[in-house]
This record gives sequence, C-alpha cells and structure tokens, in this order.
Amino acid sequence: MKKLRLLLGDQLNHKHSWFTSTDKNTIYFIAEIRQETDYVTHHIQKIVAFFASMRNFYQFIKNKGHQVIYYEIDAEENQQDLVKNIQHLIEKYEIEKFEYQLPDEYRLDEQLKNFCINIEIETEAFDTEHFYTSRTDLTNFYEGKKEMTMEYFYRYMRKKHSILMQNEKKPEGGKWNFDKSNRKKWKGKPEIPHKRGFRKDVTKILKKIREQDIKTTGNIEAENFNWPTSRADSLKVLNYFCKNLLVHFGDYQDAMHTNQYFLFHSRLSFAMNSKMLSPQEIIEKVMDTYHENSEAIDISQVEGFVRQILGWREYMRGIYWKEMPGYRRNNKLNNQNSLPDFYWTAETKMNCLHHAVKQSLDEAYAHHIQRLMITGNFALLAQIHPDEVDTWYLGIYIDAIEWVEMPNTRGMSQFADGGLVATKPYVSSGSYINKMSNYCKDCHYNVNKKEGETACPFNSLYWNFLDDKRKHFKDNQRMNMMMSLLNKMDPELLKKHKERASRILKNINQY
Repeated sequence: MKKLRLLLGDQLNHKHSWFTSTDKNTIYFIAEIRQETDYVTHHIQKIVAFFASMRNFYQFIKNKGHQVIYYEIDAEENQQDLVKNIQHLIEKYEIEKFEYQLPDEYRLDEQLKNFCINIEIETEAFDTEHFYTSRTDLTNFYEGKKEMTMEYFYRYMRKKHSILMQNEKKPEGGKWNFDKSNRKKWKGKPEIPHKRGFRKDVTKILKKIREQDIKTTGNIEAENFNWPTSRADSLKVLNYFCKNLLVHFGDYQDAMHTNQYFLFHSRLSFAMNSKMLSPQEIIEKVMDTYHENSEAIDISQVEGFVRQILGWREYMRGIYWKEMPGYRRNNKLNNQNSLPDFYWTAETKMNCLHHAVKQSLDEAYAHHIQRLMITGNFALLAQIHPDEVDTWYLGIYIDAIEWVEMPNTRGMSQFADGGLVATKPYVSSGSYINKMSNYCKDCHYNVNKKEGETACPFNSLYWNFLDDKRKHFKDNQRMNMMMSLLNKMDPELLKKHKERASRILKNINQY
C-alpha cells in the first residue's frame, strides 16, 4: 500500500516511532506554505527558525533512508495551501493511504479532519508522541469538579510520573511549590554566563522569504542567527542551561533587567514547541543534573523549572483542547480598545514597555513575567480587545503556537475567560514592576508619584481598571483586598486617577 505521511512544521520529533524503520512505499511530505506564514503577522525570526528547522529535519529523515518530498516556499509545485498540496501528491503518486500526526492547533486539526472526510482513500491520524498527556487527560481529571486549579493537576502529574517525589505521596523537599522563593530581583550578581555558541548564517532562507514578499514584524541579524534549528543545537542549549544556568534559575525567574534579556532562562521553548526536544528528556536532564549536584543546586531552582513544563505547559494544552473552539471568542471583561502602535515599534516613554517590546522585536523572545506583567498587564489595564492582544502575542514570539499562546494570553494574561485559567486578573500598578526590575530607574515617568502628568501611567490605569470592572470582581475572593483598597480610596483621588486614565487612553500613543 502506497502511503503519504504529512509532517507539519512543529512536528520535528526525531524520536517518533514513524522513523524506526524505512518503507519504500511510504513518502513523507513537509512544506513551507503561505497558509502558515500569512494567517498572522509573524516575527521574521520565527519564520526563519521554522524553515531552517524543517529543512534540517528533512535532511535527518532523508539520511535515515526515508523517501521525503520537501517544498520550499518558492517551489513551482507548491500551491501554498496544505490540503491542495496533499491532494496533488495523492493523485501524482497514486497514494492509497494518507497518514498524519495530530496537529496541536485547532484550525489545522479541523482542516485535516474535513479533508479526510472528503477523500476516498484510507486515512489515519497518529499521536505526536511528544507530550506527557493526551488532549483529553485534563478534561477527564477535572470531570465533576467545580473549578480547575493548575496546582492540583501539577501535583497529580508529579505523582504519576514520580518527579521530585520523596515517595508516592510526599514531595521532595517537603513542599509542592517553591514559588515564594522564585521572586528575587537581579542586581548584577550573580553573573550570567550566557554562551551564544550556535550562531549561524540564515541569509539564504531570509532572502527567499523576502523575495516572496511575506509580511513580517521584528528584526533579525541574518549572519548571526541565534536560535536552535536542529536537534544538535537544541541539545547544546539544554546542556548549557543545566551546566551553567539552572543553579540560579528559580531565584531569578521573575526578575527583569535592561541589560539582560535572558537572565537564567533556558531559551528551550522553541526547541520544545517544534518538538526537536521532548519535555520528558528536558526534565530528565534537569533532574539528573540536580541529583548529581544536589549540594550546589537548591530544590527551589529545579521545582520552579519543572512546574513550568510538567505543570503549566501540559495544563495550558489541556485547557486549549477542552475549551476550543469557543475559547477564542472569550471577552468576559468586554474590553474594546485598540492595541497601541508602540507594541510594533517600542516607541514609548514608558521604560518598562519600551524595553520589553524592543526586546521582543529584536529577539522574538521575552520571558513569562515580561509577557504577563509588562506587555500583558498594560494591555489589560488599557482594556485592549483580547483579539488584538492574541494576534500580537501569536505573531511576535518565536515559541508562540496557538495551543500554548491562546490560553496563556486570553486566560492567564487578559482574564478574558472570566477566571477559567487564572483565579484573578494579573494586574499591578508600577510598584510591582519597580520591585522586580530596574526599568523604573531611568523612566520618563515617576513610579512613586500617584497623580499628575509625570506619574507612572500604570498607577492611574490600575485604579481606573478596578473601578471600571467592579461588577466583574465583586464575587471574586482573591480580589477582596484590592477592591477594599479601592473602596477606601479618597473619592477625589479616585476621580483624579480616572481623569488621568481617560487622557492616557485617548492619547495612548503619546505616552
């Protein structure tokens, strides 16, 4: 039976069982297509990274003896549409069975399901063999429960996979969560030994992308591209993180600094989300490093990292498949404003936003607190429509694939789902930003001023947001303290905050 097997750009799993043996009657198909480059405005580094990684993966399976058809973006036969390309190959090679791995994005899942319904040959879908969980494990875990909390799912995962466990029931170190130990401000020490050892020249790929006139955002150094685009690169990043950065990861995972974009973060998210590395092998390597160096590496450094992958990443995926397709339309706070222009230019007098956005444009990366408490916090306080926030996050970050981006943005960051993911909105005045970063030091605005035109815009926007959304938070126990402070505020001061917030929102691109 002649088979055609599809591989998507985020299905670069070198260890997948498909590749354990070769079959002369099986053809693999990988394609760079406009359907995927154009559905949102992507960062140029994101498109380059995917194309480079896909081409390396093509060489890998080809070298193993598999038959592979690869369409580059400008290939003559490339119809720039996934199902049109597949249909053409089925007819050309007289394919009798079409196989694919389950996509991680709802839109692609629907596209392929509908295609398979309408073709006459046999079809079959396979697991990507990447995640710890299936699409439905989280739904089953919370069946019959009144509310969902990531912490309990995380504990279940720790027990199930025997990770950081003293025995079957007790967590190693006596606590499940060391989050309170993960909130230190970085002040220049300890030194951050980031090695940038896998730079490569992507000029040829970049030239083809630009010749096709693909609309992108962001910046790129084509001769010094610094993201992993092969399994060898990815393993190098993992090994370097474990050897040099893990020892301080937990302490400073929430810290932000103008001179350090990456701090002690691993930069493994693109390698993992494209499946060049699996979450299992990453956690196993981290755990081996910890056990071999337990005198030097505190458990709080390791638990904070494991929580992000074993807990949060799998939880977000479960939420996505449980709640789609309706989740993409959630706007429970009824926010309607437009995203400020400076999200695309970094041209703002607010130093925190300038640095977070500029870093995003330059590196296609910002760590989770920059995304949550700077760009996300401001977007929520400014009451931006979640569709616009979603589009920005999905496009600008190299690791953004809808299954992980949308629940983090629309749920965790923008509270657009009304509390399904986050138990309270992640908003703050400028004081939190000042506590966790040096952004406020050289800012045009004064973080300590509560009112007036030189006061930090976050301050007035914060109180204005709480006042505007009172009805949404009146029954939220985790908001009681914030709402109590709002209710005790001098009415004249609140009036000044709301007037200033109104001026900011009307002239947002001038701030």
